[in-house]
Amino acid sequence: MKIRAIVTDIEGTTSSIDFVHNILFPYSKKALPEYVRSFANQIEIADIILQVRQEINQLDASLDCVIDTLLGWIEEDKKVTALKTLQGFLWEYGFKSGEFKGHLYPDAAQNLQQWYELGIKLYVFSSGSVKAQKLLFGYSEYGDLTDIFSGYFDTKIGNKKEIKSYQNIAQAIAIAPQNILFLSDVVAELDAAFDAGYNTCLLARDTIPDNSNNHRVVSNFDQIKFNI
Repeated sequence: MKIRAIVTDIEGTTSSIDFVHNILFPYSKKALPEYVRSFANQIEIADIILQVRQEINQLDASLDCVIDTLLGWIEEDKKVTALKTLQGFLWEYGFKSGEFKGHLYPDAAQNLQQWYELGIKLYVFSSGSVKAQKLLFGYSEYGDLTDIFSGYFDTKIGNKKEIKSYQNIAQAIAIAPQNILFLSDVVAELDAAFDAGYNTCLLARDTIPDNSNNHRVVSNFDQIKFNI
């Protein structure tokens, strides 16, 4: 089957989990309280605060309660859209101020650029917000790579472990599922994509999970082969 588009996860796939957990998450936890208090009246941040209050069913929750809730979600690594959106704003300052650069595995950076040059449409699907995705690739260790991607998707398109999310992406990019390859290090995500009709490939950089199921397994991007 010919591949016309590749949809890739980020954390554990194109980028190290350690970068997210040891650099980005601690930074957002440290910067969050002051940032939310300083910009609570800005439209984007006010909307995030409202989303948090709705999520915890406390529309009159104090700002301190909202902040504590967000910090708790960071500790739990919860995939809540409000938190992911806020982290995008927090990381923007960190990236732009030079606090850190977006980590990419060398094999991922090289192959993504090669696939782009071959005319393959590239897309990102990550639990991190679209804003955060663009920051990571825009301020990467390999320079600004945002132009090689035709689109970005986060949890607003759907949960990464639900079939409907991948159906939504295929519809949004107007490419048949059988012509799309999805890359991830999480079997449950690959299962959902496979059930939606996608081709799938499991990135197992350290160890191969026991439940790799129907998915091709590789240890890096250099081992990914497909017809174009």
